Amino acid sequence: MKGVTVYTTNRCPYCVMLKNFLNEFQITFKEVNVEDKPELMQQLVNTTGQMGVPQTNINGKWVIGFDPNEIMSLMNKV
Repeated sequence: MKGVTVYTTNRCPYCVMLKNFLNEFQITFKEVNVEDKPELMQQLVNTTGQMGVPQTNINGKWVIGFDPNEIMSLMNKV
């Protein structure tokens, strides 16, 4: 199984779209709300160089924003 972690905030419509997309395709993911854990937001910025959400980590590969094509491409790679 691929490890998928989605970094979100409470007020992000693209985060909702991303989570709905993952659920629709029955992709199991862990959600990390960086609004609830601000220390993780700084860690995320240090890792990706990006402040916006959603950010998705799929087995060490990052997808910035809501990008269904890239997500499916990474999910299909072995």
